[in-house]
Amino acid sequence: MLEDKLTRIRPYLLSLMRIIAGFGFCLHGFQKIFGALGGAGGSGQPAQFLTLIWVAGILELVGGLLILVGLFTSPVAFILSGQMAVAYFIAHAPKGFWPVLNGGELAMLYSFLFLYLFAAGGGPWSLDRLIRKGAGAGT
Repeated sequence: MLEDKLTRIRPYLLSLMRIIAGFGFCLHGFQKIFGALGGAGGSGQPAQFLTLIWVAGILELVGGLLILVGLFTSPVAFILSGQMAVAYFIAHAPKGFWPVLNGGELAMLYSFLFLYLFAAGGGPWSLDRLIRKGAGAGT
């Protein structure tokens, strides 16, 4: 049955979603910290050291890479979900209610995606799972 097949692949789709989300998210950090991929705010430059944008870039770079590999997935996802909620309310909500008009769709989606990863974990293709397996082998 289709439902049985979907049930079997669901954990792997979770891991795939986590990998893609982590990859996409860390690219925002590369922009802000290194000035890569168009730089902070499209300026071609990195964010100024120790500014709010720079701190956000560190969270995006380090947190995105940790999400990508599935290491400390739940606590990192919780922090990043909060970061994206704060980003939404600081940078986007003041421009209007509708996310499609205030430019906040991506922040909103990342916030709820990370909230889901906080609850769901990293899935079978994660360093979290590998570490848990290794720890269980010795007991």
